[in-house]
Amino acid sequence: MKRTTRWAVIAGVIGLVGYVIYGSMARVERQCELCVEFNGQTVCRSGAGATDEEARQAAQTAACAMLAFGMAQSIQCDRTVPKTQRCTAS
Repeated sequence: MKRTTRWAVIAGVIGLVGYVIYGSMARVERQCELCVEFNGQTVCRSGAGATDEEARQAAQTAACAMLAFGMAQSIQCDRTVPKTQRCTAS
C-alpha cells in the first residue's frame, strides 16, 4: 500500500471513530431534582436530559428505584405526582 493511501485510510478511520464518539454523547441541557412520596416514604433524586420531561423522568425513575418493589409498584410509583420538583438549565 502506498504511503499516501495508508495515511488517508488512517485519517478516515480516526475521523469515523471521532464522529461515532461525538454522536453517541448525550446532550444534557436540563437537570431536574424531585422528591417522590410513595408507600409512606419520600426519596429525592436528580436526573438530566435534553428536555425538562426527559430530566424529570430520569429523576423519577431513580427515586422510584429506591421506593418500589416489583413491576406493579414501579409502574404505580412512576405515575405518582412528585412532591417537589425543580428543573434548571445545565
